[in-house]
Amino acid sequence: MNLWLRLIWYLLTLWRRSAIQLPGGTSRLNFRVLPTDLDTSAHLNNGRYLALMDLGRLDILVASGLWRAVLRHKWTPVASAIKIRFRRELRLFQRFELATRIVAWDATNVVMEQHFIFKDGPKAGQIAAQALFKGGLYDRALKCFVPIERLMSEVGVQSASPPLTADVDAFLKADDELKRATQRLK
Repeated sequence: MNLWLRLIWYLLTLWRRSAIQLPGGTSRLNFRVLPTDLDTSAHLNNGRYLALMDLGRLDILVASGLWRAVLRHKWTPVASAIKIRFRRELRLFQRFELATRIVAWDATNVVMEQHFIFKDGPKAGQIAAQALFKGGLYDRALKCFVPIERLMSEVGVQSASPPLTADVDAFLKADDELKRATQRLK
């Protein structure tokens, strides 16, 4: 239930958020670890990280203005791969920031980088977890993924993807290998 409350809070506070310029802009959302976020080890549950990451990606859509096209065309966001590395635990009531940005794209998918960053205390500014996300928008009427070139044109952007960093390249190669391996199992 607390994710619904966080979503409602996000929607209620949209009016005071700044616009994000794609492709290089960064979404920054602030949170606090709540009792309902904890696992049996008394730190932020690993599944909660993934759920909170959804809000960061939503903010990229909304703050960039891309959400208008998503609603108009009835496109559906689809995640195809996520890799997360947990570095330091987030404990009860700790404040943290979720930073989300697009780092690369191909014909139909974007890769986003998401960092959970301590807001205060002795670990302020340190990364608690970092993740890479691959996904796109699906057009149910046409039964295909929306070309990224079209998505970018919806917000007035016409640029090529930045070069892949080593971690993004490794992530995409691992995803391709897993895809090939699972296709062989069919």
